Amino acid sequence: QVQMVESGGGLVQAGGSLRLSCAASGRTFSGYAMGWFRQAPGQEREFVAAISWSGDNTYYADSVKGRFTISRDNAKNTVYLQMNSLKPEDTAVYYCAADINVRAVVAGADYWGQGTQVTVSS
Repeated sequence: QVQMVESGGGLVQAGGSLRLSCAASGRTFSGYAMGWFRQAPGQEREFVAAISWSGDNTYYADSVKGRFTISRDNAKNTVYLQMNSLKPEDTAVYYCAADINVRAVVAGADYWGQGTQVTVSS
C-alpha cells in the first residue's frame, strides 16, 4: 500500500520559485516510478513530470521544460519538484503520483497524494 503526502505549495509572485515535496510510505514505494500532475480550476488534470526509480530517466510536459526539475531521494522515500520562473498559468493543485514504471505514471498513475495548492500571482 502506497501513501503519499505533498507539501511545499503556497502563494508566490510570477518569476518566483517553489519546491514541492512528496513523502511516500509503504514498502511498495521501492522500485516505483513517481511523478507530478496538476489541475487548474476548470481544467483537466495534466501531467507535469515523472522520474524513474533510479532517477536516471525524467520526463516533462512541454509547458514546464526548462523551468521545473523533478528529483528523488529513495533513502528518504521522497520525490521533489523544483519550480522556477513560475507563471500565473502554473497555478493549480499539484498532485504527487506513483506507479510501477514511468510509462504507467505518465498514462495516469494508480497512487495519488492529496494535493498541494500552488498559486502564482501577476
